[in-house]
Amino acid sequence: MGSCATGRTLRFAILPLLIAAAAAPALAIPRLDLKPYPAPRAGETRWVIQLPGVLRSSADPAMSSDPADWRVELIVGKELDVDCNRQLLQGRITPESVPGWGYTVYRVSGGERGLSTLMACPPDQPPRRSFVPLAGEPTLVRYNASLPIVIYAPKHLQVRWRLWKAETGQQEAVRR
Repeated sequence: MGSCATGRTLRFAILPLLIAAAAAPALAIPRLDLKPYPAPRAGETRWVIQLPGVLRSSADPAMSSDPADWRVELIVGKELDVDCNRQLLQGRITPESVPGWGYTVYRVSGGERGLSTLMACPPDQPPRRSFVPLAGEPTLVRYNASLPIVIYAPKHLQVRWRLWKAETGQQEAVRR
């Protein structure tokens, strides 16, 4: 009788864990395979963004839950001591095709020279540490959880990213 009671107790102890596991959202993360992607060149670092396969739905019903409506913004820059002026780095992000595979990688050039507005700062405002990005239009990449986003950047730069989601509604343009 001891083994039967122990088995029943074990089943009742595991049952809440199984129910909780079934209720939790599944995160499908594809296997990361970097074999098709070339090694970084001298002076470069290879940065990889592996997107999650399933993301939590937005609490805002106006935001699309369809990954086809999402984009990933690549933000390249570096931490610098800055004053009150607007700071940016000169550089560019260029898409390239991986020969024989057709995958896209992004290569960053520049980032050494900075641009700044030249306003006089208040004398009591000390310099602060801030992430200074490359100047120019944002680089937006389609959301695709099946492939990593691979960026090659000069060693002195960092790569960050953020997700953009479109609204579900569409607005009609005016004919003129």
